Amino acid sequence: MKLIHKNIEKDGKGSITLMPEEQEDMWHAYNLISEGDTVRASTIRKVQNESSTGSSTSSRVRTTLTICVETIDFDTQGCMLRLKGRNVEENQYVKMGAYHTLDLEVNRKFSLIKEEWDSISLERVEMACDITQNADMAAVVMQEGFAQICLITNNMTIVRMKIDMNIPRKRKGNVKQHEKGLARFFESVMQGILRHVNFDVVKCVIIASPGFVRDQFYNYMFQEAVKLDNKVLIENKSKFLLVHSSSGFKHSLKEVLMDPAVINSVSNTKAMAEVKALETFYQMLQTEPSKAFYGYNHVLKANEAQAIETLLISDKLFRVQDVAKRKQYVSLVDSVRESGGDVKIFSSLHISGEQLDQLTGIAAILRFPLPDLEDEDDEDEDSDGG
Repeated sequence: MKLIHKNIEKDGKGSITLMPEEQEDMWHAYNLISEGDTVRASTIRKVQNESSTGSSTSSRVRTTLTICVETIDFDTQGCMLRLKGRNVEENQYVKMGAYHTLDLEVNRKFSLIKEEWDSISLERVEMACDITQNADMAAVVMQEGFAQICLITNNMTIVRMKIDMNIPRKRKGNVKQHEKGLARFFESVMQGILRHVNFDVVKCVIIASPGFVRDQFYNYMFQEAVKLDNKVLIENKSKFLLVHSSSGFKHSLKEVLMDPAVINSVSNTKAMAEVKALETFYQMLQTEPSKAFYGYNHVLKANEAQAIETLLISDKLFRVQDVAKRKQYVSLVDSVRESGGDVKIFSSLHISGEQLDQLTGIAAILRFPLPDLEDEDDEDEDSDGG
């Protein structure tokens, strides 16, 4: 994301103009734009023109519209962001107050005007515009006949390709058919990696499977790479990491990312810092439950005691429509930081964020135990942490 212009008053009101440069920037935009915000962007509008003879023709014109956002739709697969709202500025093609849809696109700038830019929104802008935060991990989770090629960025785990093939069983007299089927499957996975993994950016490609499938595939891929003189694979051989997983499905990435070999290989990424924090929280919940709490009310009380060492919070909570509730979460984050605590904001599109969302989206690891808090009844916690 490129920051083009920033103008924010002392009271927090103001506008920021941004240029999305890659698909993941749409995820940042989705987290920045709230209902009630004003967005200015270029769009295509169909215009009816009537000639002096009474005949009408329609043409498509590009114009800049400013709308007050009422609905926000994010397509996770296509990384497309669609905003709908009423026009709030004079325009020669669109009446004031008329509804219009704006599609935010890569390489097309937009301006976002907010009544109040809080610390979470400003942090999101800073993070989105940091060029070091790009996607740097890929994973192939596979089992015999089924594989998923995923890109793991700091904010998302995106399945780029699914391969599902029927492989004849390995029976006596049927070994050749089985081997042919397996070779076809491995060829498809290899082509998928070459198509979807950008080795200029990716630091590590995890190949995970139950049994020996990963080893068989790895051997096949590099035998083929040598045979075909595929320089991309040969030069990046050191980036591949073989790890055990319980299945070839996306959910098994959770255990894969917690594997010590993976943590050592990619320990510098933000995504891994979150995975580690979540793992620490789960361990603490089992070994020292009076130092690990989840749910807004418990976490708030722990913060009042200035006991929070690490706050784990899902970005989903900052997308709530209730402005007062969002302010509560922002205030909690600011307060934890002021008292020296570490705050990790999890992406709900990342595998670790999905896990945290199952725990109300908010959790805390404490500096010291609070047994009184542990004894309190948990019934007042609701599913969204409010």
